[in-house]
Amino acid sequence: MDSHCTKKLKKPFEEVITKVTESLQKQGFGIITSIDVKDTLKKKLGINFRNYKILGACNPEFAYKVISIESHSGLMLPCNILVQEHENGEVELTAENPMEKLTDTLNLDITGIAEEISQRLRTAVNEVN
Repeated sequence: MDSHCTKKLKKPFEEVITKVTESLQKQGFGIITSIDVKDTLKKKLGINFRNYKILGACNPEFAYKVISIESHSGLMLPCNILVQEHENGEVELTAENPMEKLTDTLNLDITGIAEEISQRLRTAVNEVN
C-alpha cells in the first residue's frame, strides 16, 4: 500500500492550491490549516525556499467517527496535502494515505473509515487538472 498519492502538474502554484481546495470540498473536506513553509523559512531562518505548502484537510464527519471510536486518533488528524513547486516549474500535489496511520489501531471500524478517506483523497488529487 502506498503511503501517498502524487500528481505532477504544469500549472501555476496558486492555481493548484485553489483547484485542490475545490476538489477536496467536493469530497467533503475543508482546509483547516495551511502551513507556508517558504514563508516560515524566510521569516525564521532568512532562507529563500521554493513554493511549498502543507494543507491540513479535514472531513468533520469522518473525524468525528474516528475520534469517537478511538480518542487518541486525533493525533493523526488532519490529513496532510502537500503542494510544492520544483525548480523546473512543475507543481507536485501529494496527499497522504491515512490507511498508513489510522490502521495502526487494528480497529476494523477505523480501517473501513480510513479506506473511505483514502479513496476520497485519491479522487480529489486525481481530479485536479
